[in-house]
Amino acid sequence: MSLLALIAALLLEQMHPLASRKYLSGWMSDYANFFRHNFNAGEHAHGRIAWLLAVLPPVFGCLVLYLLLRDVNVVFAWAFSVLVLYLTMGFRRFSHYFTDINQALRNDDLERARVLLSEWRGEPCHELNAEEVARLTIEQGLLASHRHVFGVMVWFIILGPAGAVLYRLVHFFKARWNLADDVELGNFGEFARAAYYCLEWLPLRLTAITFAIVGDFEDAIYCWRSQADAWPDAEDGIVLASGAGALGVQLGQPIPQGGLPFDRPELGIGDPADVDFMQSTVGLVWRALVFWMLMLLLLELAKLAG
Repeated sequence: MSLLALIAALLLEQMHPLASRKYLSGWMSDYANFFRHNFNAGEHAHGRIAWLLAVLPPVFGCLVLYLLLRDVNVVFAWAFSVLVLYLTMGFRRFSHYFTDINQALRNDDLERARVLLSEWRGEPCHELNAEEVARLTIEQGLLASHRHVFGVMVWFIILGPAGAVLYRLVHFFKARWNLADDVELGNFGEFARAAYYCLEWLPLRLTAITFAIVGDFEDAIYCWRSQADAWPDAEDGIVLASGAGALGVQLGQPIPQGGLPFDRPELGIGDPADVDFMQSTVGLVWRALVFWMLMLLLLELAKLAG
C-alpha cells in the first residue's frame, strides 16, 4: 500500500502540480507566528512547549484519522495517504526551477538563469557566472530532492501519513524559528533545531548512501567521509558531498557576494559544474527514486510472502 500511495502521489503531482501550495505556506507561516508570538520569551523551555503544542496535535490527528479510515475501508486509508503525500512531498516545487535554469543556461541566457536561481534560493545571484550558477543549482537540486522527496518518504514508510506530516512540520518550524538575524527569537528555536536534526539523522544518511549506490560509489563515500564535516551545515554537507562524489562534479568553492568572495569549502572531485552535470543530476535523482521504489517493492513482496 505504501508503494502504491507513493507512486500515485508522484504521478498526481507530475500531472497536476499543487497550485495552492503557496497558500498552504502562508497559512503555515501564520500558524508558526501564532505560537511564536504567544509563547516566545526567549527561553529554550518556551520553545519546547510551543513546538510540542504546534507539532504533536496535527501529527496525532493525522494518525487517528488514518486509523479510523483504515478500519472503515482500506481504500479510504490509501486515498488519505495519497492526499497527505501530495500535500507534503512537493517534487515539482523545485524541479521546475531546476529545469528552467538548465534551459536558460543552454540558451546562453545567463541573466534569466540568475533571476530564477535568486528566486529559488531567496538570495541575490546577479554576480554569478554560468559555472557558478550551474554549481549552486546542482546544490539546490540535491538538497531539495532530499527535503521534498526522500526525507518525506522515509518517515512516511516508518509512520505512514503521520510521518510525512511530522517531517514537513519539523522542517518548517526549524526554518521559521531558527533565523540567525532575528534577535527576538533568543533560545526559542533551539528545541525546533534539535528536533529537526534528530529527525533528519536517518533520512540524510539514507539519501546519501542511495546517491552513492546509483552513482560513483567509491567517490561518493570518499567525499562524504572527508568533506561533509567541513560544510557550514554538516548535515547538509552529507547530501552535498555524497551527491558531488556520485556525479564526479566540483561543488562548494567560493562565490562572489556583495563584490567580495564568499568562502565555501570544496565538495566533490572531478570536473567543474556545467549544464551537462545539471542533466546528470536529474538522472541521479531519478535513479535514486527508482531504487527506493524497487526496495519498497521488495519489502512489500517480503511482507506478502511472510
